[in-house]
This record gives sequence, C-alpha cells and structure tokens, in this order.
Amino acid sequence: MMTMILSRSRVVSRRIHAVSAALRAKSSSAPKVAEETPLDTDGRHEVWRENIYDHDNEPRVKRRDGSYSSIEKLRGFLNYQRNPEPYRKPLDRIMDWEELNPVEGDSLKHTELERKVQAARCMDCGTPFCQTHTGCPVNNLIPEWNNLVYNGQWQDAIERLHKTNNFPEFTGRVCPAPCEGSCVAGLVDMPVTIKNIEYSIVDRAWQEGMIVPRIPMERTGMTVAVVGSGPSGLASADQLNQMGHKVTVYERSDRIGGLLMYGIPNMKLEKETVDRRVNLLREEGIEFVTNADVGQTVDVDELRAAHDAVVLAVGATKPRDLPVPGRELKGVHFAMEFLTNNQKRLLLTKEGALESKWEKENFITAAGKDVIVIGGGDTGTDCIGTSMRHRCKSVTNFELMPQPPMCRATSNPWPEWPRVYGVDYGHMEVQAVFGKDPRTYSVLTKEFIGDGDGNVKALVTQDVEITSEGPRAVEGSEREWPCDLAVLSMGFVSPENYVIDKLQLDIDQRNNIQATYGDYRTNIEGVFAAGDCRRGQSLVVWAINEGRGVADACDDYLQQKRDTGVPDETFVSSAFHNLSSLSPRI
Repeated sequence: MMTMILSRSRVVSRRIHAVSAALRAKSSSAPKVAEETPLDTDGRHEVWRENIYDHDNEPRVKRRDGSYSSIEKLRGFLNYQRNPEPYRKPLDRIMDWEELNPVEGDSLKHTELERKVQAARCMDCGTPFCQTHTGCPVNNLIPEWNNLVYNGQWQDAIERLHKTNNFPEFTGRVCPAPCEGSCVAGLVDMPVTIKNIEYSIVDRAWQEGMIVPRIPMERTGMTVAVVGSGPSGLASADQLNQMGHKVTVYERSDRIGGLLMYGIPNMKLEKETVDRRVNLLREEGIEFVTNADVGQTVDVDELRAAHDAVVLAVGATKPRDLPVPGRELKGVHFAMEFLTNNQKRLLLTKEGALESKWEKENFITAAGKDVIVIGGGDTGTDCIGTSMRHRCKSVTNFELMPQPPMCRATSNPWPEWPRVYGVDYGHMEVQAVFGKDPRTYSVLTKEFIGDGDGNVKALVTQDVEITSEGPRAVEGSEREWPCDLAVLSMGFVSPENYVIDKLQLDIDQRNNIQATYGDYRTNIEGVFAAGDCRRGQSLVVWAINEGRGVADACDDYLQQKRDTGVPDETFVSSAFHNLSSLSPRI
C-alpha cells in the first residue's frame, strides 16, 4: 500500500514539474504575443471533424498548443483550458426569476463533449486535496466521478456521487466549491470545474430516471423526530430512514426545505428542485409535518415521549443586528426578512394565488428605491440579485473589510480557500445595468436618517482602517448615502433560544447548542444536535456533513437502546472512530 501511495505521489510530482516547466518556458519566450486559446467563438473547445470515419464519431479537440487530437486524460490538465459553464447573460436573467444556469437547448450550456474535456483535466493526483477536509466537507469522491464522466459512465457517476452526498443538486448549485480552491491542478494552473461536473451528473441522472426511491427492506421499530428541514435535517432524515428507522421531520414553516426553500432565492436554486427531492424522500417513507414549531406549537416533552430519539437541526436563525441610531426606522430589514417574503410571494404567484391573497403588508419591495445592502457574502449577493429583479433605482453594497487581493496572499496558501477578489452573479448584474461594481469597501454604518415620517431616507457611513486591534473608524470621514431600503446581511449569531430553553440544553460560548463534533449528543439523553445550530453559521455542504454524522451517532444510540433497553450513560458513538475529516471548528 505504501509503495502504491509513493508511486502515485511520484506521478503527481512529475506531472506538476512538467506543468511548471511548460509555464516557465511559455513565460520566458520572446517576443510576447497574445496567447492562443483552444476555445472557439461559442465558448467551448474548438473541434475538427475532417477525415473522421463513421465509426469514430468523436471529433478531435483543439489543445493549448494549437494542435488537434482525440481527447485524452493523461495530460488533460496540460492540454485543455479550464472552461466553466457560464451563467445566463445578466441582461436576460434579471428579467425573470429562473435559474442562473442555462437549460438544455441554451447555446451557453456545455455539450457532452465539452463536459468530457473538462473531466479530462482532472489529474488523478496521488493525494486529492479536493476531497479532504481542506476541500469538500462531505469528502465527495471527486476524482472517481470525474473519471466516470470522462468515460461516459453516468450511472456509475451518480452512484459514486450519492455515496457521500445526499443532495448533489443542491450543492452543485449553491456551494462556493471549496473543492476547487484545493484542487491540485490549481497549484500551477486553473482548477478543474468540479462544481459544473457535479451538477451535470445529478441533472442528467434526474432527467434519465437514474434516481428512484430506495425503500428500506426492513424496519427497526425505532422512531426519530428530526426538528428542522434544512440541508442538515434532510440529510440526517435520509440517512436514518435508510438505516430502517421511522423518521418524522418537523418544520415550523409552511413548506419543507428550510433555508433551501426560503433563504436561497429562486434564481440560485429553483424550488421545484427542492420539492423533487423532498417528494422522493416522502416516497421512501419519511413523514413531513409543516407548521410545527417545536417549543412553541409543539410541546417538546410530548415530542420526546413519542420518539426514541430527537435530532435538532434548527439552524442558526438569529441574525446579527446593527445597533445604531435610526435602526428602528421603516425600510431597515434583515436579509432573511427580505428574501423570505420575496420567495413566498413568488411561490404564491407561481401557484396562481390571487393578488388579494398576498400578504402585502409583509412584502418588502426594492422597486424604484435606492437600496443599500450592508454586508457581503452569499446572502448579500442574493439580496443584490433580488433587488435587481425588483427594478431598484440603485444598489450599493457595503463591506467592512478592505477589498481582497486579486491573487492569494502569502498568508493564504494553497490548499486553503482562496480569499481573493471575485465577482458573483449579483455583482455582474449590477455592472451590466449600472456600469459599475456595487461594492464599497472599508466602510461602517454610523446611523440611519429618517424622513420625518418614520421612514429611512439616507444613512451615514465612516471609513474604516484595519489596525492591530481590529477595524477602527476614521474620524471626519463621514459620508451620507441616499437609501430607501437598507438590508442587513451581516450573518447569523446563533439559533433561537426557545427550543434550547424548553429542553434546558447546554450552550457554548457562542450560544450554539453544546455537542461535540462526531458525537453530536447534547446534555439531554436521546437528544442530538447538528448543523448550524451546533457549529454556527456555515455552508450547505457542512450542514450535509453534520446531518450524515448525526445520523450515524443517533443510529448507534438507537441500536444500543434497542438491544439493552437502557442506553449506557458512557455511550460514545462509533462515528468518533470513523471520522473521515475533522471539523475546523469542533
């Protein structure tokens, strides 16, 4: 085994040295000329079909050196250029609420040939950092399914993808792809288009009927209540159901999906995609109960008495506030208020609900307004994109920290997530319409100014400088900005308290539910916690990781309870002994 690992490592080392030598040769050649691209005018690798026989219907593909040859994987990362599938054009997509990704038949969508070219860029490296804790939190078997896509084995690809990821159609759309940040090819070139390949696998699997209900052959007789139907709750429910336990998911909203349904806007994740997976889980035997707010409308003691175990996956839904003068003015809202109300109205419209049935008093519109989004990240971008589709007058995005560098800093080495300047879909849309990036860096909001009738009309900022003690406001740098709608997108601090208080759960220093990663037990017997309510605000893919992990821990507990009748107080989940990755925040 050690010989095999060393051999693979030498292969990778030789490949990396070959790339480095090629790049050095290219950079040292003179005179400097524009680098030839293998991409054609349609945005895909150029192909050549002359002298192709009928039995050989795959064309030759243009390489970086200008030659044409059949697609091959051994030197794919050298021969082919990274070419991620583009989003729909900004001026087209802001006219609707459809997904950003192009659909089948769209000229922008990659062909099967281009997908094969991109899969060929995977190096089959000796140590695939993309699937370690520095890359994918669910340890997706990325080199394996890249190779299967290259070979056209799509059924095998979806099976390998589902081995580690319950919901690749979600992560393939909303995950920021830390796997690509740690791709070995990214050391000397651009990383493999892992995210594109992931959702192409799962989308094709749905289209061709490869994903079907898997109904457990046997039932254990044990029951589990999962509180919360976000990605962590759904992942744990899926795993526990496949283990044979009877699972009931309780969701306080009127629809299943948690942040997948209401926290992520439609253009990023179509809600039919969420419903499709939920309906599959329902066919497999999971029961869903909506409008069930555990700790409020559902008694926690009755819930515990009716089930053998309880998994809390309630998320971190308490937003970080901005306690400055004028915060109480109308027109200042949390990001989730803005996004959730917009999504509810969209769903009502799509289902044909009469306008008279809309909750107009709760709807927050950006139409014709000067919008300021305070805070960046994915949620901030979603608020920008939503404002653009409302036809706002202008949109500005404040960020407390300075603009990130264009390339990795020395303090941010590979394979860490690259903290570099990037342009997300919302920023592209603002640039396309207003001609400039919406972001303003190194500013903090000092106060909101009212119009005399209780509505916000402007806000005042101060510039910020970064010191050894943290950000510091620069005196005399105040600026006033017109603002009819301010959206606070500064993250979330913790789960809401009422479930914690009712169950008398221990909490950590950040007010999250106290439970150790890998074990997930709370201080209350039979109650487990996972996802954002345990680890704090994080990515969808980390929520799936914890959902799968808590299912293993809960299953160990239930087996012991079934076998002995009384669980051992010293019980430690076997999940501890099989951790394939370590959480950066235990």
